[in-house]
Amino acid sequence: MCKKTPLYNEHVAHGGKMVEFAGYLLPVQYPHGIIQEHLAVRQGCGLFDVSHMGEIIIKGKQALENIQNLFCNNMEGMAIGRARYSPMLNRQGGVVDDVLVYRIDEDEYWLIANAANKDKDVSWIKAHLFGDVQMSDVSDKIAQLALQGPLSKKILNQLMNEEDIPAKNYTFTNHVKVAGVECLVSRTGYTGELGYELYMRGEDAVQVMRKLLEVGKPHGLILCGLGARDTLRLEAGMPLYGHEMSDEITPLEAGLAPFVKLDKPGFIGLEALKEKGEPNRIRVGLEVIGKGIVRENCSLYIGDRRVGQSTSGTMSPLTKKAIAMAFVDVSASAIGTQMEADVRGRRLPVVVVEMPFSKRSK
Repeated sequence: MCKKTPLYNEHVAHGGKMVEFAGYLLPVQYPHGIIQEHLAVRQGCGLFDVSHMGEIIIKGKQALENIQNLFCNNMEGMAIGRARYSPMLNRQGGVVDDVLVYRIDEDEYWLIANAANKDKDVSWIKAHLFGDVQMSDVSDKIAQLALQGPLSKKILNQLMNEEDIPAKNYTFTNHVKVAGVECLVSRTGYTGELGYELYMRGEDAVQVMRKLLEVGKPHGLILCGLGARDTLRLEAGMPLYGHEMSDEITPLEAGLAPFVKLDKPGFIGLEALKEKGEPNRIRVGLEVIGKGIVRENCSLYIGDRRVGQSTSGTMSPLTKKAIAMAFVDVSASAIGTQMEADVRGRRLPVVVVEMPFSKRSK
């Protein structure tokens, strides 16, 4: 039986095409379509229901010690009101999940987990906690909305005090009112644009969504679904768990080295990463030369030599170019390297390009 977010009826009322995703019924798109939703975020603003994401609280006198052990990024010195992104590794150096870590209070942290991994994450964390610390899964009590795009601040400012809007990336304000509802508001997102994520009690989500759509309508704000969420993150060069990350893929292979602090005191997976050394393959961006689209799981060749495999691909609504991400041998990873993708027996020429594929709107 699929779960429904507190906003399910709102999606249906707005014509959302509902599909099963990570155990939830969620809108993949609305009547205006994925391309229009995508461009709204790039050029104006879009609103996503991401209440399927997991929220896990870790608190106690030894909360930081546990966080440091669980994550490969360094959370030491992170101030209250800050957030950091980090992979969480298994003992082989693979990625259990990639998580946003919020420091809520002196001895309290929020972890925002991928919906498909939430139960796995809870079990993994529970099995590795030690000392004076408690964990609680509050996912079913919390709703989350993502307001994304260059006009997001202008829209949000109509429903909350400007001084309560977080000013810098990866910062947040807690216990602030949005449309009269107490929320945590963070300057984060999964689109590559200016944006905010709002956390609130599930029973308050409908009120916040309706008010955002009301004040945002003159600015072109529209609801967006899973389809646009995926094309936006791909254009932004952001990895997706199950595609560019997995229990078998290390964060160094996934191009996440800035979030792996090998000089940090021990964390789960550190010894495995050191033992593996420099990766033999790496995540790259690809652009199709000519016509055709490279989706996931297409083998990549230079001549007769197989050099990698695609992990995600789409036609970019913004650049009108076919783009993809892939893992390739390090020897084939330089910008400008040309190769061919085997798409159902047909070879398509592609070239390694810089990521992100699109730059943030000004």
